[in-house]
Amino acid sequence: MEFVTFLRDGIQLPGLLTADRQRVLSLEEAGLGAWSTLTAFIADAGPDLLARAASASAQSEGTPLSSVQLLAPIPKPCHDILCVGVNYRDHLEESEAAMGKIAHQDSVYFSKRAHIMTPHDATIDGHLDLDPCLDYEVELAVVIGRECRNVAPEEAKDYIFGYSVFNDMSARGIQMRHNQWYRGKSLDGFAIMGPTLVHKSALPFPIEVDVCSRVNGELRQSSNTRLFLADIPHLISELSHGITLEPGDIIATGTPAGVGMGFDPPRWLKSGDTVECEIQGVGLLRTHIR
Repeated sequence: MEFVTFLRDGIQLPGLLTADRQRVLSLEEAGLGAWSTLTAFIADAGPDLLARAASASAQSEGTPLSSVQLLAPIPKPCHDILCVGVNYRDHLEESEAAMGKIAHQDSVYFSKRAHIMTPHDATIDGHLDLDPCLDYEVELAVVIGRECRNVAPEEAKDYIFGYSVFNDMSARGIQMRHNQWYRGKSLDGFAIMGPTLVHKSALPFPIEVDVCSRVNGELRQSSNTRLFLADIPHLISELSHGITLEPGDIIATGTPAGVGMGFDPPRWLKSGDTVECEIQGVGLLRTHIR
C-alpha cells in the first residue's frame, strides 16, 4: 500500500494509490472514513482499517494521477524532522575530511525544521544568495505509526507505519559557520519527501534496500541500508527513551557517501540542476533547483 496526500480541485485530500500506481483514491472514496490529514489516519490505523485500505488499493477505479497534484505525504508534520547524522561509515569519513573530527561513539542526532514539506518533482529556491554551497542527501524516512516511549529494539517494528524517500537538502556554508546543523538544514524548501508513504508491510524487516542519488542523471550516491552504523530498531529505541514519539513523526535515517561536500573540490548544486533520490521498493523523489 502506498499512501499519499494530493490536491484535487484545490482541495487537499489524504488518499492512497491503486495497485497499478496510475490512479488515486481519497481515503473517504476508499471507504476508510473522512480524515482531514494522513497523520490523523495513521494515528487510528489499526489492523481492520489497514486491511480495508489494502482491499481498496487493489481496485482499478479512482482519479488518474495526471489529474491531481501530489503533495508530500505528510505536508505539515506536527514536529520537526528527527535526523540522524553520519549513519553510514563512508559518509562519516567524507564528512570528517570536510568538517573535521566528529564524535561518533554514539549516534548523531539533530532536528530539521519542516514548515511545509516539499513534494516530488517540485522546483525549490536553492537560497544560493545566502549560501552557494548547496548539497543533497538521499535518506530513508521512517514514519512512526503509534505513540511510543522507551521502546525496546525488538519492539521497534510495531511502532513503524511506513517509509518514504527523503532529501535532506543542506546549505553547507551556513551549517559549518554556525558550528551546528539546524539552520543550514532548515531553509524553506529543504525538507523534501515523497512521492508516497509506503506501508511497512510492503518491505521485509530489517530493511535492506538500495539507496542512491543522481544529479542531472549522474550517479553520486549508491549504498544499501544494511550498511547503517545504527539500524532502525536502535534509532527508534534510543530516540524514544525519554522522548515521546507520536504518529506521523518522521525519522530521516542518514545518508551514504557521495554528497557534494565529499568531492575534492566540492561539487555544489547550482541553479538548473535536478536531483533524483531513489530507494529500492520505496520510490523516486525528484527535485529541481531554481
